[in-house]
Amino acid sequence: LCSNNNPYASFGATLARDEEQNLWSTPHDVTHTEADDDRVLYNMIVIRNQLDKDSEEWQKLNYDIYTLRQTRKEVRSRWKHILEDLGFQKEADSLLSVTKLSIISDSQNMGKARDILLKLSEETNIFPTSWELSERYLFVVDRLIALDAADEFFKMASVVYPKRASGERVDDRQKAPQC
Repeated sequence: LCSNNNPYASFGATLARDEEQNLWSTPHDVTHTEADDDRVLYNMIVIRNQLDKDSEEWQKLNYDIYTLRQTRKEVRSRWKHILEDLGFQKEADSLLSVTKLSIISDSQNMGKARDILLKLSEETNIFPTSWELSERYLFVVDRLIALDAADEFFKMASVVYPKRASGERVDDRQKAPQC
């Protein structure tokens, strides 16, 4: 009785699958990589989908998934803000776009890119404290090195998102000036 010839039969399933494969931040985002942090999120989604929606475990996992996606959006927004302040208004989205097909532009830059990324995580608040460094941003830093803008990016990140001691509050008057 069921026909496999209907091209629209799996339309809803395809949309649901696309949504579940959204490992970055927004629906139908094809820029995700298959990095460790993406696999963690994917595994959380798979486990959540196996649970009863009314259960406490499902609600907790759903909240954790939402929180992780929001954190990723915030980090991406910080990077985009700095790129735009450096004059990359039109290029910011493409500089931040990383797919499975992305490559490192020059293998000799890999060490420098790792060093800058580590320095960004240790000396600025561009990443949240609990953030594990994402391979995605290694590609972005590599692109900045190729554009000879990596050092300027670090300087700007240090001004806009300075590292503060834990517990130290910053009110609106003390925030770093916008560049």
